[in-house]
Amino acid sequence: MANKIKVVELFAGVGGFRVGLEGYEGKSASSGYKQPFKSEYEIVWSNQWEPSTKSQHASLVYENRFGKKGHSNQDISTVDVETIPEHDMLVGGFPCQDYSVATSLKNSKGLLGKKGVLWWSIHKIISEQRKKPKYLFLENVDRLLISPSKQRGRDFAVILKSLFDLGYAVEWRVINAADYGMPQRRRRIFIIAYLENTHIYKSMVKSIPSKWILNDSIIAESFPAGPHISNISREFELEGDIVKISSDFNKDGRTGLFENAGMMIKGKVYTLKTIPQYEGNFTVLKDVLQNGEVTPEFYIDKEDLDKWYYLKGAKKEIRKNADGFEYHYSEGGMIFPDPKDKPSRTIITGEGGPSASRFKHVIETKNKFRRLSPIELERLNMFPDDHTKLEGVTDVKRAFFMGNALVVGIIEQIGKTLIKRIENGKKVRPRK
Repeated sequence: MANKIKVVELFAGVGGFRVGLEGYEGKSASSGYKQPFKSEYEIVWSNQWEPSTKSQHASLVYENRFGKKGHSNQDISTVDVETIPEHDMLVGGFPCQDYSVATSLKNSKGLLGKKGVLWWSIHKIISEQRKKPKYLFLENVDRLLISPSKQRGRDFAVILKSLFDLGYAVEWRVINAADYGMPQRRRRIFIIAYLENTHIYKSMVKSIPSKWILNDSIIAESFPAGPHISNISREFELEGDIVKISSDFNKDGRTGLFENAGMMIKGKVYTLKTIPQYEGNFTVLKDVLQNGEVTPEFYIDKEDLDKWYYLKGAKKEIRKNADGFEYHYSEGGMIFPDPKDKPSRTIITGEGGPSASRFKHVIETKNKFRRLSPIELERLNMFPDDHTKLEGVTDVKRAFFMGNALVVGIIEQIGKTLIKRIENGKKVRPRK
C-alpha cells in the first residue's frame, strides 16, 4: 500500500495488538519471529493506564519495547480527544464492565453511559473525532455476549446499537486460539466494525447474512468455521434508542440472544452458532517449553506437593464461612500436572508466584514439578521472548501481564486478511 493504515491502540497493555499488526523487529508472530513480516499498519498513538496501581508497569514495558513517542499513560477518560491524531483504525481489548446507559443528553454529544465505564471512552473518541476511523478492531471476554445475568446480552446490544448510531456495521466471532493451532486454549470475542463509506460495509449491505458470517467476512476468511450441528440462528432488530435497549433488552431473559458469531447491519442482527474448521498444524504446551534454562525458583519443593495435589484435586467437604455457618463444598478435579501434549489451559492473572494454586500451570520434567517461566507464558500468547522483561518488573507482574493479554497470532491473521480486503477493494474473497 502507498500509505500505511494509521492505528490508535487503546487499553494497550504490553502491546498485543501492536505486535500482531506491526510484527516485532520486522518478524512475524506466527513464525515464532523467524520469518520477515512486512506490515501495512502503523501505530500512531497508544494509551495504557492502570487505575489500580501507582506503578504503571505495563505502560513502562510498552515504552521500553516501542518507545515513548505517541504513547499516553493517562486515564483515557480524561484524555482530550483533540490530542489524539487522526487515524484509520481504532483497536483495543477494552475491559468487560457494565455498559448500561445512565442518561440521555439533549445536546449534540448524544448519550452517556455510566461514569468510569471504558466502553464510553471508545464511544467518545469515535464520536468526537473530526474524521471517524474507518475500522474498529476490538477484543473482549466471551461472556460479553451473555452479560449481565438479568438481561442476557444487553451489554453487547448496547455496544452494537451505539456503533450503528455512529455509522458502523459489525461482525463478531468467539475464537478459541487453540482451535486454530495456537498454543493456548483462550476464548475471546473479536469484534470488527466498518464505517458506512467503506467498501466492506457496502459488501455487507448486499450480502446474504449467513453466507457473510460463514464464508465472506474478514473473520471467516481468517478463521474458517462451519454451522454448528444444532443449526441455531436468529435475526432480530435492535429496537428503540440506546437508552431503551439498556433498560429493556432481553429483560428477564434466561438465555442470551447472541450466538458465537454474527453481524449487525443497519440495526438488524443476524447471529448463528458455528464450529471451527481447521486442518493445519497444532502447537502444544511442550513446544513452548524452555530446555534447561529455567531457574530453581520455579521448581516446587517436594514437601509442598501435597498442597498442590489437594488444590488441584476433587473435593467434597464441609466448610465454614466467616460467620461460622457450615456448608457442603464440592468441586471437580483438574489434571495434574498439566499435559504437555495438548495446548495449555488459559493463563490467568494470578499465574505468578510460588504459592500453591488450583489454577496455576505446573508441568513435570525429569521427575520434578515446576511452574511456567515468564518466557513460556509469553510464548503461550505468542509474544517475543522476554517481551515483558524490564528492570523493576517482577516475574509475578510479568505473569499478570500475560493473564491480561491476548493471543497475538489471532490479531496478526485478522490484520493480514483485512489489509488484503482493503488493498483489493473487493466485496468479498470467497473461501474455496
